[in-house]
Amino acid sequence: EVGDGADVLEYLAQAILQEPLVGILLDPQQIGHLQDLLILGVALSDSLAVPEWYVAVENDRIIGGAGVIENDFHERGDLTPNVCALFVEPDRRGEGIAGAILGSVCEDMKRRGIATLYLVTDHTSFYERYGWEYFCPVTCYGEPEPSRMYIKKMI
Repeated sequence: EVGDGADVLEYLAQAILQEPLVGILLDPQQIGHLQDLLILGVALSDSLAVPEWYVAVENDRIIGGAGVIENDFHERGDLTPNVCALFVEPDRRGEGIAGAILGSVCEDMKRRGIATLYLVTDHTSFYERYGWEYFCPVTCYGEPEPSRMYIKKMI
């Protein structure tokens, strides 16, 4: 546990990303039982949309997160940017936290002028619940079998 929202951002910016803090997104979620959840974003640049990192914080505990990067280690460099590393702590799964994180990521990227996001996964049916569509198979570096590439258009 790292403290309040500002402490979490500073911790992420300095300890994890090894970069100074440039900007933040504070997005309180009003989804029933998730009313105390904050999605915090750490921007590495005022002008660039990626890379961007997000964490879900509840009661001073990081319970999930995700990132947006140019390429999530796959052969299709034209399919960019990519949502990556979506994670929710095992004891908090099944509560809609992943959906809240994805929603915040999409809204922030849309605000930054990004109209389309991609993600690579081996999951089926999970991302469809949040408006993502299967796009194509894609081979990730070092993987023998293709993974699934999803697309989200934020019109």
